[in-house]
Amino acid sequence: MYRKILITTDGSAVSQHTACAGVKFAHQMGAEVLALFVAPEYQYPVYVEIIPPSYPSEDEYIAQMRRTGEDYMGRIMRSCADAGLKHSCMTAFSDATALKIVDIAEQEGCDLIFMGSHGRSGWGQILLGSVTNKVLSHTTKPVLVHRLIHEPAAT
Repeated sequence: MYRKILITTDGSAVSQHTACAGVKFAHQMGAEVLALFVAPEYQYPVYVEIIPPSYPSEDEYIAQMRRTGEDYMGRIMRSCADAGLKHSCMTAFSDATALKIVDIAEQEGCDLIFMGSHGRSGWGQILLGSVTNKVLSHTTKPVLVHRLIHEPAAT
């Protein structure tokens, strides 16, 4: 039914558990997995005439965010490899996370977006997460929203 599934993560414990559920779902479907981490754009210091020496350069920031993304997606990649699934990962940069998720799903030919009901910015179990809600509002692709009943312990 689905050939390529986009699984998003923000590195939080909730999104890591959601990603594992996404890999299990992809295994059931026999689908390829594309793991995605969207990092915020580099921000130049505001109202500073001279950039402090301790402030990372844009290249340093991009390299660090790519390493962070690889770390976040490492568990997903290992789970895919263990399940024998074709898989890849991508770190993208945007301050509009939901729109970037929708764009990547379109560009990469994904049939389904698999994401959690809440991530780093969730308000508990009261409201649907803002990024998830925006993805649902901006895509024509199917979105499977995974909801955890209990908050996982941080690992």
